[in-house]
Amino acid sequence: MKDKHVLQVNHLAAAFDTEAGRVRVVDDVSFQVHRGKTLGIVGESGCGKSVTALSIMRLLPQPAGKIINGQILYRGTDIVLMTPETMRTLRGRHISMIFQEPMTAMNPVQRIGHQIGEVFQLHDSKLNEAQVRDKSIEILARVGIPDPERRIWEYSHQISGGMRQRVMIAMALAVRPDILIADEPTTALDVTIQAQILDLMKQLQRENGMAMIFITHDLGIIADICDDVVVMYAGTVVESAPVNELFENPRHPYTCGLLESVPRLETQRKMLLPIIRGIVPELNNLPPGCRFQNRCPIAIPICESALPALTSVGNQHEARCYLV
Repeated sequence: MKDKHVLQVNHLAAAFDTEAGRVRVVDDVSFQVHRGKTLGIVGESGCGKSVTALSIMRLLPQPAGKIINGQILYRGTDIVLMTPETMRTLRGRHISMIFQEPMTAMNPVQRIGHQIGEVFQLHDSKLNEAQVRDKSIEILARVGIPDPERRIWEYSHQISGGMRQRVMIAMALAVRPDILIADEPTTALDVTIQAQILDLMKQLQRENGMAMIFITHDLGIIADICDDVVVMYAGTVVESAPVNELFENPRHPYTCGLLESVPRLETQRKMLLPIIRGIVPELNNLPPGCRFQNRCPIAIPICESALPALTSVGNQHEARCYLV
């Protein structure tokens, strides 16, 4: 494969039909995911990060959720146009996802081994029961689960949160996908377990050569694990850049506000951290211009006229702002 990227999202828009009408929750989102690299998607809760991921997987809640515009190209083939049967084949084998909360993502009445075994059986019907069990034990051992021969007989409520997340990683990587989407996989974990999970994911990425999309609101994780970053606000991309460029030279006022609000070792004790004042606009009542205008400290009249385009501000660096 000569192309550098395995996934290309072009002007993606997704919406939900509600009693109040159709609400566009993701609008004009574009990015590329490169082989062996990690793309981070960062932003406040409700900015459209998870909906973007679910759109890629074609798992938007039905019948309300819809992809209404754009392309999602996996190795040149548009996922949006795929039949449900083709999409079921693609999921797991080529693109896998680790969901945000493993306790709700796993079936509480099925043993761990059965749930992992289903992944192998779905993509290789020739495997017999013993082979499926052996592969399930092997993948659990690979993600660092102790005593996997015993764990396959347990239920999700019998293991810790860190182990549940490792099981979710094992299920996602069972058939070695090209792309792994991780939706805030460390949010509910303490910092020690979080570091272990991040190290595990980086190790597995090196071994498999897969691409990753890592969704988080934690800029520390972005700095640690990502190669490129997309910053989202109110359903759209406001900045994208290689990770070092974003941290050293942020151009959008929202990105600057996020970075300024991160605690630092040199911060004086008991000192109030900078904050981004105001609230995110409701997606069914967006302002006519820049969506960040009501919170922006440098807004000017033109910001109220129309949504600015995503503009190149450097090498592989884009920002959606009139003042860059």
